Amino acid sequence: MDLMRHKYGLVLEGGAMRGLFTAGVMDVMMRHDVKFDGAIGVSAGACFGCNYKSNQPGRVLRYNTTYCRDPRYMGWRTLLSTGELVGAEFAYHELPLHLDKFDCATFDSSPMEFVMVATDVSTGLPAYYNMTRVTRQSLEWMRASASMPVVSRPVMVDDGRRMLDGGISDSIPLKYFQSRGYDRCVVILTQPRDFFKKPAPRWFFNIALRRYPAVARAMAQRHLMYNAQLRYVEAEERAGRALVIAPDKPLGISRIESDPTKLRQTHACGVAMGEKMLPAICRFLGL
Repeated sequence: MDLMRHKYGLVLEGGAMRGLFTAGVMDVMMRHDVKFDGAIGVSAGACFGCNYKSNQPGRVLRYNTTYCRDPRYMGWRTLLSTGELVGAEFAYHELPLHLDKFDCATFDSSPMEFVMVATDVSTGLPAYYNMTRVTRQSLEWMRASASMPVVSRPVMVDDGRRMLDGGISDSIPLKYFQSRGYDRCVVILTQPRDFFKKPAPRWFFNIALRRYPAVARAMAQRHLMYNAQLRYVEAEERAGRALVIAPDKPLGISRIESDPTKLRQTHACGVAMGEKMLPAICRFLGL
């Protein structure tokens, strides 16, 4: 291996249905055969980003617009009937394995690394999982990565730990991915560049997450972590080690949006930004 060769990474933050913006950007890159050595995804960034390794442009938009109003998939009816905002068995197993099939063979054979971030409920710290193959265990890690606190139960993963959403503890995992050797990273955000996260009411998390005090503490401090990560991403971009792609303005979409038109509009914003940024992406990656 050429020791001077860069290791190119793709960093995908979460944001629930704002992730349709990310999917739009990814669809442009996939259709132009833009390759990365690895990707890391948080929450929706994990759920949608896995389609990069399986090389399935268009799939994220297709299954979300098809099933966004299905009570088995996601929504308040799902929460009231199952205790989970997102239907665990339907969304993470039945849909990708039987309905709108995930290309497991392509994913498994791709040399691209794919890492997901979750949060250990016992410590409030991030946990990282390298998904090399599509198995029930790896899909449960994906579910854990996107299990939003308060509206999801912790997910027990294969090593016995219980996990919740990775965005609680490492929302934009650029620094972690750099520690794995990825020295040139494209970072896709789902908020505008000038976004600044405000503190959430500590009392709410102390009550709603009283069974998980480490998670409650992490949620109370999340705005500090997130804003510090934004500053780090900006500094890395100025240093030439990162390229940031973000929407020009707030996407105006609910986290659990069930309007197919709004989902398509958000995806179209990502496609437009991807096409606009494509020359810069190619230069950054040396293509």
